[in-house]
Amino acid sequence: MSVETHVLFDESVVKGISDKMQEPAWMLKVRQEAYQAALHLPLPKLERTSIDRWNFTHFAPFIEEKAIHSLAELPDDVRQFIFDEEKANVLVQKNGSVIFRQLSDELAKQGVFFADLAQATRENEALVKKYFMTDGIKRDEHRLAALHAALNSGGAFLYVPRNVEVEVPLQGLFWLAGKDTAMMPHIIVVAEANSRVDFVANFIAQPGDEAALNNSAIEVFVSDGARVRVATVSNLGKETVDVIYRRSLVSRDGQLEWIVADLSDGRVISDNTTHLNGEGGTVNVKTVVLGTDQMRANVTSTIHHWGRHTTSDINARSVMKDSATSILNSITKIEKGASKSDGQQSGKVLMLSPDARGDANPILLIDENDVTAGHAASVGRIDPIQLYYLMSRGISRREAEKLIIRGFLDAVVSEIPSESLQASIHRLIERKLQS
Repeated sequence: MSVETHVLFDESVVKGISDKMQEPAWMLKVRQEAYQAALHLPLPKLERTSIDRWNFTHFAPFIEEKAIHSLAELPDDVRQFIFDEEKANVLVQKNGSVIFRQLSDELAKQGVFFADLAQATRENEALVKKYFMTDGIKRDEHRLAALHAALNSGGAFLYVPRNVEVEVPLQGLFWLAGKDTAMMPHIIVVAEANSRVDFVANFIAQPGDEAALNNSAIEVFVSDGARVRVATVSNLGKETVDVIYRRSLVSRDGQLEWIVADLSDGRVISDNTTHLNGEGGTVNVKTVVLGTDQMRANVTSTIHHWGRHTTSDINARSVMKDSATSILNSITKIEKGASKSDGQQSGKVLMLSPDARGDANPILLIDENDVTAGHAASVGRIDPIQLYYLMSRGISRREAEKLIIRGFLDAVVSEIPSESLQASIHRLIERKLQS
């Protein structure tokens, strides 16, 4: 998996992707400028994680896939990640292409727009230009962001008009398949004032797949009084470098919930940053990480409080087995002027074997006096007393360990207000524990 990280393709590849997407001139210019930036920008600097020799560029930059006409054409082990298949409002991407999209007439009549980014650029160009890598992820933030800006394809644009409440979750299924392949979807969620929406993004590969890279980005914009929940579930193979950057802006009295399940087997960079810009804004971040074999993960959640009376909570749990390693970084920054704000965080790591490693780093940065803030962090191994108690009741050691792990992670998973999503995460956890 260790590969030198110089760029292995030229600008003609960038133009070729733009041509296939039938993009306007300004988007091509964005791609070309990002490509040039990628040639000299450094990789991101991660806390206690060296990524210099991870594979970020050795892959086929764009693989076009044929469209399908129904979800029944997907393999069963891919379809299982779609909730309520017959009525699902869903977009499916395989490698570089969106191959299926389904949106109910009811939602379309309410003004909900849900399409891949290329279609959105053609049909709602002004909206895409307003939100694409402007206030969220910066195109020149680092080399990975620049490469994403230059090579992204597929993705999703979800727009919910003012006062529209979407009762069922919309779904994105991002399927990475093949050897030395890459996937770079860019996802934008815009919720106008007093709207409500849930979006679930599954990043998956079939067992044994040898894909190279997922370099994805998600930008979420929560307007005044809107309520948004975004869940990402990652389940990619041990040969894959899995990179997801999430950025969100929350306006006055907006409510945002992030649910992050990082269950990939390879190298993982999971970065989540939220700016609470408006007074009374709220964000809750729930994260679970389960690592096996030689998985390496750096998972960071950052909250910036800018508005008064803003509230945040980060709750992260990580379980490491075999020789897996994870770093949980939780950063709460209360800026000057964000009085009456409340920032809380909790990070806990459970290690199951002598070679497993984990760390939880809580960071509070307070520039205002009249605030409330707190953190908790713990790193340890399975309590032998708990293990002994379960085994004394006739439960095998292996099953006793599973029960303890489930209970440890369920402190977060059980808080997810979606039974379907809970069930999906539980299935993936069970599968990893069986390996």
